Amino acid sequence: MGSDPRIVTTQTPVNAEQLNYYTRKLAFETDSWDLYAALSRNEPVVVVDGRSAEAYAREHIPGAVSLPHREISAASTEHLDRRKLYVCYCDGIGCNASTETALKLLRLGFQVRELIGGMDWWKRDGYATAGETAQVGAEITCGC
Repeated sequence: MGSDPRIVTTQTPVNAEQLNYYTRKLAFETDSWDLYAALSRNEPVVVVDGRSAEAYAREHIPGAVSLPHREISAASTEHLDRRKLYVCYCDGIGCNASTETALKLLRLGFQVRELIGGMDWWKRDGYATAGETAQVGAEITCGC
């Protein structure tokens, strides 16, 4: 019996630079599905909305804390638990508040990741939002 001619196997060596790139990328960012799953499992994650207080009031990820990146300092974060992972987000593509938030929290010694796609992709993936213009979607429920 011969092997299936449709299956091609090669022993291509792993590109170490590319492997490092993807590994590092996943260490620095997360997507909405992974965040939703982490929240559903009650993992030690804090979701941080780095936009203005007004944008947060209009609509935000349920359970997120409002921490506008322009107001981040040692004093404004002294109450936060440094043992947790802080996932930072903003509106999405075209907005860099999540990057600003992550950078400032990282400089203060927090573990951070950036939510790729921000609020836009969170909603696009069908998850609920909270706030004045909240949208119905998949709710995060406690798994305990």
